[in-house]
Parts: sequence; structure tokens; C-alpha cells
Amino acid sequence: MFDPASLTYDAHGLIPCIAQDHATGEVLMFAWMNAQAVAQTLDTGRVTYWSRSRQAFWVKGETSGHRQLLVDLRIDCDRDCLLALVDQSGPACHTGRQSCFFTAIRAGDEVELSKPL
Repeated sequence: MFDPASLTYDAHGLIPCIAQDHATGEVLMFAWMNAQAVAQTLDTGRVTYWSRSRQAFWVKGETSGHRQLLVDLRIDCDRDCLLALVDQSGPACHTGRQSCFFTAIRAGDEVELSKPL
């Protein structure tokens, strides 16, 4: 049986988690989890993060309705980073965009890749 304590957390008890759309492969967002958020995500199937600014759990889509349902949770080789493959409903970014990664740096300039949905 998997034990979230077997992961490598930083000094604040957090581990980075990248959310990726399982169907398209698009990287949607990055956030932090602690051991309890990992356990809750696995127990409920709803991706749960730890909000450093609010110092509270954050179930993705709880207030916006733009939920992330867990398809697969993967651990990197060093056990210090997670990849959550998700079924995303609605935009993943709080700006209303599908992905938080909507700005590129090209030829030394910032380029906006997408507008809010």
C-alpha cells in the first residue's frame, strides 16, 4: 500500500505537483501538495493542493466548478515531484485560461499565447 510519507518533501513539508491534461498532454498548472493533500487526492479522486498563501487545503474547482479529476498520479525518479494526469473541466488557470502557462518568451519578448476562455 502506498504511503504518502514515502515521498521527499521540502523543509515546509511540501512537494511540487504539475497538473497535465491526460487526453491532450497539455501542461495545465503547477501547485504544491503536502502528505495529507496527496492522501486526500488519492482517496477522493479530486485533486487537492496546499495553498501556501491561505495555509489551507484547496480542492481544485471547489469554488469555480473547474474541477480536476485524477486519472493517474505519477512520482518522479527522485520522489520529490508529482505529475497529476487529470480530467480538467473548464479552465485550469484562475485567469480563465485553459493553462497557467499562457506566456512565452520568444526573441526576447513576452508573447501571450492564449486569451481567457
